[in-house]
Amino acid sequence: MKSKELFTKAKTAATSARILLNAGDVDGACNRAYYAMFDAARAALVASGADDSIVNTKTHSGLISKFSLELVKSGRVSVELGKSLNKVEDLRLMADYKGDAVLEEDATWAVNQAEIFVNALFTTFS
Repeated sequence: MKSKELFTKAKTAATSARILLNAGDVDGACNRAYYAMFDAARAALVASGADDSIVNTKTHSGLISKFSLELVKSGRVSVELGKSLNKVEDLRLMADYKGDAVLEEDATWAVNQAEIFVNALFTTFS
């Protein structure tokens, strides 16, 4: 998939996250916020020229690791954005699998971070 298509997916997911949050669906909002960030991270890796094996890694943790190594550690993406991706992934896992309640304030933070993350990467890599 091309970076433009991935950024479009990321923006759509971020919009969906905000809609779900406003509707009171904190679990759904965390899910969509994470996938917005995940797709934006993939788009940034594609746009940065990372090879296909990196971009098409089979696991979420693998892609997040590659994003950190290729873009955060190199200074092309801020450490704060890298940390927010990891924290939103944790919230998504809690929302989707662990059954623990996600607090509305955490979901709000996740959605805000997703919007910041997607916009920052789109600005830098498109």
